[in-house]
Order: sequence, then structure tokens, then C-alpha cells
Amino acid sequence: MKKVIMMTVKQYLLDRIPQGTLHLALIDPDKQTPQEAGEIARRIKEAGTDAIMIGGSTGVTSENLSATALAIKEASGLPTIHFPGGPQELSADVDALFFMSMMNSSKMEFVVGYQVYAAPYVKKLGIEPISMGYVIVEPGMKVGEVGKAVPVKQDDIDTAVAYALTCEMYGMSFVYFEAGSGADRPVPPEMISAVKKAVNIPVIIGGGIRTPEAAEAARKAGADMIVTGTLIEQCDDDTKLRAVVKAAKGI
Repeated sequence: MKKVIMMTVKQYLLDRIPQGTLHLALIDPDKQTPQEAGEIARRIKEAGTDAIMIGGSTGVTSENLSATALAIKEASGLPTIHFPGGPQELSADVDALFFMSMMNSSKMEFVVGYQVYAAPYVKKLGIEPISMGYVIVEPGMKVGEVGKAVPVKQDDIDTAVAYALTCEMYGMSFVYFEAGSGADRPVPPEMISAVKKAVNIPVIIGGGIRTPEAAEAARKAGADMIVTGTLIEQCDDDTKLRAVVKAAKGI
């Protein structure tokens, strides 16, 4: 019997990037019930998102992560990617895990310590790990506070490029520049453009992207994937959701 080889989530993303910028939705299991998360996932799928990240800076457990992942998959059928806040919240019910290092944390735990602790469990649970460098840009918000980050200043493009190059030279699959959930200033287009020109790995941008204009600016600057979270959780207007997703994807 011929063995069936399933496509990985990483390959799913890589195959779509040449077709244009992707949109990833971020849903925090601590912000609503699994059933409500499933409904959000259904709506955002209809808006055109490509995959759903699940995670948050605080309040996520293996239990609410699992329940949320199962509800999202049932409601949308989209790939689910765990966006971890710590090793205490692993679940085999997600399709993949961003196995990431917060590159500009001042605490070794966020750079490599928690990853060393979690790696054997990720292996045992059979979760697909997708290596990613995670760089916090000011204002950084809650994730920067929790992760003890030293945020890259909005006008410090040279440092942003250096972090991106470091991620690429480490062999990471993606690099993610994050201004923080609810940020009043997203990652500047000039920074995105410089990073994109400097590296050959896909560039993910998130934090503070709540309007079509902000999504379009990130896409035109070169973002390969654009993440929105706060907007999705707070917006009841499907027309606005579709407008942001379409601006992110350029469709």
C-alpha cells in the first residue's frame, strides 16, 4: 500500500506565500469560550483568512487551548497554529506550533530556556514545530512586558535588520516582528521593507493592525504574512473584517 504523505502546516504556508501576502487570525483562548472562538473562526474564514493562530500572553492553559483548537477546527477547517506564551500550555489538538525564541527578551527563559523544557513534550505529543524568531517592536504592550523584552525602537531599522538576519542565520523558518496586541503604532512600513530586503525567510508582521489602511501599508512594505488579533475579537462588523483581510491579502 502506498504511504500517504500529509502536507505540513509549514508547507501549507510556504506554498501560498508566492501567490501573495497571507492573513493569519489570532484568537486568545482566555478571551472567550471555545464555542465563541469557533464562531469567530467561522466568520474570519468567510472573510478570507488563511490560518488561525491560537494563543495569548496570559491565561492560556492546555485545557482551554485544546478546547479552543477543537472548536476552531470544527467550525472553520482551517489550520490551527499554537502561538505559545509558555511551556505549560501544550496541546496535541493543534495542527502545529510556532516553536519560537523571543530574540530581544532580557530573560534567558524566553530566548531558549522554556524551549529546552518544552521540546521533549512537543516531540512526544507529535506536534509539528515551526521554528520562528520573535522580535518585539515598541510599544510592545503586554507581550513585551510579560516577555521582559527590550523593544526595538520604531526608528531603529538597523537593529531590526540585524535581528532578522540573526534569525535567518540561525536557520529559523520565519521571523515575526510584533508591536504588541492593541498597540497604537504598528511596525513601521520602512522597517518592514528593510527587513524584507535583508532576508530570504518569510516575514510576519503583527500588532496594531486594525484598519484596511494599516494592513495595506504592511503588505505593500513586503510583509509575507499579516496577523490581526484584537480587531477580530472585538469587531462585530463582518464588512470591516473582510475589508482588513482583503487589504492584507491585496485582493
